[in-house]
Amino acid sequence: MNTTFTRFWQTRYVREARHMASPHLWYRQFTAARRRLPQFVIAGAQKAGTTSLFDYLSGHPQCAPSLVKEVHFFDDHYARGERFYRMHFPTAAATSRSAGSLAFESSPYYMFDPRVPARMREMLPAAKIVFLLRDPVSRAYSHYQHSVRRGREPMSFEAAIEHEPERLAGEHERMLAEPDYNSAAHRNFSYLARGIYADQLPGWTALFPREQLLVIQAERMFRQPREVFGEVLEFLELDKWLPPRFAASNSGRYKTGMAPRTADRLARYFAPHNKRLFELLGVRYDWRQ
Repeated sequence: MNTTFTRFWQTRYVREARHMASPHLWYRQFTAARRRLPQFVIAGAQKAGTTSLFDYLSGHPQCAPSLVKEVHFFDDHYARGERFYRMHFPTAAATSRSAGSLAFESSPYYMFDPRVPARMREMLPAAKIVFLLRDPVSRAYSHYQHSVRRGREPMSFEAAIEHEPERLAGEHERMLAEPDYNSAAHRNFSYLARGIYADQLPGWTALFPREQLLVIQAERMFRQPREVFGEVLEFLELDKWLPPRFAASNSGRYKTGMAPRTADRLARYFAPHNKRLFELLGVRYDWRQ
């Protein structure tokens, strides 16, 4: 076999296998056409309990989770096409044996990437979509701590939010103009922007019927997981079921908390945006004001 050709396919195999974390990559490629697309997606927000909800639903006997929790197809891998996406889910035959199992995934960047709603509408027009919204002040600091732990953020929190506008300048527009462009700044340094939910949800409500969208206050799920999980099952039309325990997943610890003065400043910053959100949803969350 040609050495260059062999090296190309070996390199491609390693790259794809790392993304999919599976030793059965070739089998999944071969059977991709027989694999079903997801019937529902947990689309965000980041640091709002998406991993916990994914884990709870993964244990439900009528749910079939994706091979990896965050497929990131509609943001990072859209150019690879539907076949690549299908590779992450079980075969239709496997799910049909489980009394109507629903395939699903959770990629929290979907909510914030402006290109995703239209892409998802085109490929998954009947999918149900779940959003978890956390107090944007707490979410921003959790996001910042996540970036610090990953070695992406050298600034203090106060400096990072001060420099956020210049870091994100032009990124949103470039993403819309260049479909294949992936912005590290837009993903990693959007501490405040991601918490302006009133700017993000209209992109979804304009394309999907309201009955296909479920918006959950993250704090309610943290405080009342049994009740909120029941509401999710009802929305998805799944049988009643409870996980062995409701334990938070992917929660990080902070060496220091947010400075009270900074928290107060951000509460004032988000207040008008939260007001727009509450008017859009017709509810009012008990977030700091």
